[in-house]
Amino acid sequence: MSHSEALERLEATLAARVAADPDSSYVARLFAKGEDAILKKVGEESTEFLLAAKSGDNEHLVKESADVWFHMLVLLKHKGLGATDILDELERREGLSGLAEKASRTAD
Repeated sequence: MSHSEALERLEATLAARVAADPDSSYVARLFAKGEDAILKKVGEESTEFLLAAKSGDNEHLVKESADVWFHMLVLLKHKGLGATDILDELERREGLSGLAEKASRTAD
């Protein structure tokens, strides 16, 4: 199984869970609570990710990273976006100087 296949399966699962009963699906419950609840969860998981990075425990860091990615995918789904949108943007930036790319964003 490739990583891209795993990501596609995860996004398919998220799409299916959005329509599920909020009493039986964590994703459906987040969607039912609305954008603010999803944003709050992304923030919480991001904080846990940062704390794990400082802890020096790489296994914990990987687990918290997965939590952040998952909740970001939930938020993207809520906005009608997905991982492909992010991958397209990363591909667009490939080969660009990080400083030049950042300068192009502030010029808008």
